[in-house]
Amino acid sequence: MAGQNPSFVLHSVFNVKYEDKPVPEIKDPHEVIIRVKVTGICGSDVHYWTHGAIGDFVVKDPMVLGHESAGIVHAVGPAVKSLKVGDRVCMEPGVPCRRCKYCKDGFYNLCPDMAFAATPPYDGTLAKYYKLPEDFCYKLPDHVSLEEGALCEPLAIGVHITRQAAVKPGDSVVVFGCGPVGLLIMACAKAFGASKIIACDIQKHRLDFALKYAATSSFISSRDETPQQNAARLVKENNLGPGADVVVDATGVESCIQTSIHAVRNGGTYLQGGMGAADITFPIMAACCKELIIKGSFRYFSGDWPLAVDMLTTGRVSVKELITGKVSFEQAEEAFKTVKEGKGIKTLIEGPRD
Repeated sequence: MAGQNPSFVLHSVFNVKYEDKPVPEIKDPHEVIIRVKVTGICGSDVHYWTHGAIGDFVVKDPMVLGHESAGIVHAVGPAVKSLKVGDRVCMEPGVPCRRCKYCKDGFYNLCPDMAFAATPPYDGTLAKYYKLPEDFCYKLPDHVSLEEGALCEPLAIGVHITRQAAVKPGDSVVVFGCGPVGLLIMACAKAFGASKIIACDIQKHRLDFALKYAATSSFISSRDETPQQNAARLVKENNLGPGADVVVDATGVESCIQTSIHAVRNGGTYLQGGMGAADITFPIMAACCKELIIKGSFRYFSGDWPLAVDMLTTGRVSVKELITGKVSFEQAEEAFKTVKEGKGIKTLIEGPRD
C-alpha cells in the first residue's frame, strides 16, 4: 500500500478502512519517530472493532487501531541520547502527563491524562510511522526479533499482574484463562519462583499448550458444577491444601471470578486481570471471611516495561511460542476476523511496505 503514512482506521463497528494519515512530526526534542514493522492484535483492538467501545472509552471519531508494536527508529529529536536512526525498538504505547500525583508516585497507568494508543480519542500503531518519547522506546538486542519485541507489551501486562499479586518463590498460583495474557502471567509467575502454576480453561487444546509453555498442571471447569464445587475440585486435584496462595482471573467471566474467590486460601491474594461485564454477582461473604487481599490491574506502571524487556532479552521468559500467525498489512481485517474466531494465540500484522 503506497502512501506517506498508510494506517488501519476504525470508523465504526466492523467498519475499517485503509487511509493515508499525516506523517508524525517531531515537536519535542526528546521525541522519536518509529517505522512500525510489526503489530500484535490485542483483545481490546478486537473489542473496539466489534463493539465500538470498552466501558467509558467510546469510539466517536475515526481511530487507528493497534498498540502492541515494534519497529525501527526513523528519526530522532535533537535531545535524544539513547537511540539513533536504525535502532530496533519495542514501543510502550501509553504516554502519561508526568506531572500529576499518580505519575509522580510511579502509578502513571492511573494518570487521568494518559494518551494511550488505540484508546479513544488517540490513534494507535497500525500505521507506517508512530511517534513516542525517547524513554518509551526500548532498544532490542540483535538476538531478539521485532516479532518478539511486539510481544513486550502483553508481557509487560503479565509482569504488572505478577508484581501486583506479589508472587514469590514457593507460591502456588492459579490462572483462569489461557489466552496470551493468561499464558504470560504463568510465564512470569514461573520466573518469579512460583512452585505450582495451575492453568484453568474450558478448551483442552489451550490447556495442553499452557502445560508445554509454563503451567505445572491444568484444570477444566465444569459448566454442570457450582463455583464452589469447581473450586473444591480444583484445590483437591492440584493438591493445593487450604487453597492457592494467588489466584488471577484473566477472563472477566463471572463464573471464573466466583470460582477464583472460593479457590484462594484464607489470607491469600485474588487479582482481577481480565475485563468483562461492568457488574457481576460477587461472593463477597467468602472474600470477607477469608480476609482476602483483592486487587485490580490496569496496564502497567513504573518498572514493569524495563523488567519485561530484561526478562525477554535474558531468556527468563520466551514469547516466540505464542506467535501463531503473521499477515501482511493489507490482510489486517482478515487477521482481526481470525482472532475474533478464537483461532491461534497471537496473530501479528506486518507494517506497511514501501
